[in-house]
Amino acid sequence: MDVTAPTCGKVIGRVAVSSRDDVEEAVAAAAKAFPSWSKMTTKARASVMLRFHALVEAHAQELAELIVLENGKNVTEALADVAKGNETVEYACSLSHHLGGGNVSKVSSQVTCQDRRDPLGIVASIVPFNFPFMVPMWTVPISLVMGNVMILKPSEKVPLTMHRVASLFRQAGLPDGVFNMIQGTRTAVESIIDHPQVKAVTFVGSSPVAKLVAERCQSLNKRVTALGGAKNHLVALPDCDVKGAASDIMVSYAGCAGQRCMAASVLLLVGSNETNDLLVEKICENASQIQPGTGPGQLGPVIDKASYNKIISYIQDSEQSGTKVLLDGRSWANREAGGYWIGPTILLHTNPQDKALHDEIFGPVLSILTVSSWAEAIAIENANPFGNAACIYTSQGGHADWFTSRFRASMLGVNIGIPVPREPFSFGGLYGTQSKYGDMDITGDGAVEFFTNRIKITTKWPRPT
Repeated sequence: MDVTAPTCGKVIGRVAVSSRDDVEEAVAAAAKAFPSWSKMTTKARASVMLRFHALVEAHAQELAELIVLENGKNVTEALADVAKGNETVEYACSLSHHLGGGNVSKVSSQVTCQDRRDPLGIVASIVPFNFPFMVPMWTVPISLVMGNVMILKPSEKVPLTMHRVASLFRQAGLPDGVFNMIQGTRTAVESIIDHPQVKAVTFVGSSPVAKLVAERCQSLNKRVTALGGAKNHLVALPDCDVKGAASDIMVSYAGCAGQRCMAASVLLLVGSNETNDLLVEKICENASQIQPGTGPGQLGPVIDKASYNKIISYIQDSEQSGTKVLLDGRSWANREAGGYWIGPTILLHTNPQDKALHDEIFGPVLSILTVSSWAEAIAIENANPFGNAACIYTSQGGHADWFTSRFRASMLGVNIGIPVPREPFSFGGLYGTQSKYGDMDITGDGAVEFFTNRIKITTKWPRPT
């Protein structure tokens, strides 16, 4: 399978498409490694991860360059991808100290209860293209330090980064079979899920596929967390800090070319007033200054032609339905270098039913709608079928509390448009929405819970005579 550079559309590599036999081979290698790896102390496993952490730091620039090449991020975003992923590695290194000996409690005379965390065995993670290093690191290091062995299926669009990471794991001293990679698409995913020795699966990607993955795993009584898409709403009140909000909103919707499930998608302005007019003007001014490219502060392309066509179609449909295009990123389409370039785009809606206000676009497009009241803003946010993130921009704590107690999302921001929690906090959408299917969360304490079984031991000793 060809791997192409989004900046120019040219082939930069090829990756083998794994078969069911390849999955069998990976499972066999993992099964062979599990007994000895799981019997090591948590501290010993963490020491391997600590060496890996140092290697990632030493090779951060190299990894970032691979991310720029195959994903199209600018170099600053690529370095942040590596740094944020390595923060989770660092958290995994600390687990032997955080977890200690588990919980122990004297529950009655002569009786104590305690628990411990046992690894599940062979686990798998299926990850997307948008963060080639960070998202795999939300699961891999924690699962390994907890004693599991891992099969990773990176996105077929960005396999090069994790291929290099696998060599760093080996250099860090990770035993053969503890970390394995499978390449490919649907056949590889289904083979991993269906294998009886794979005990748990995590998935990050689109909502339709997340739902299918979760249902397939659940039909096999297999632990699964499958994270899907998002339609994240920002609400700006007239008392917000216009300069700070405009800067943050621009980064939130256009950063990483809008290809992240925590990106801003809809901005709701409460009331028609001078502050809101100034805020929109400032967002447009900031976004219009962004230049195409992969250098610091520039905006890279979207991942492929299919994504490009989808995003362009939403802009065109909105314009044809009467939406005002305040900033048009379609002007980036005819770059001589080729590739899949779309500039920051801002749509000013008057019809609350416009498709761009409801569907996940996954590109650098911000939809703006003016509402009459706080209640209307909450009603619109609550009605969307996703549940990843929401944010309120205000200078009043009471106003922020009102909104954060009513948003229908699991990761909330106050004056921060990308409210990604950091370890030890976990990451995941809201149960009962299209952003999350299955069990628990990934990264942080959610991943510790997901990748282990809690064993409870109740003990009674006779009194000495």
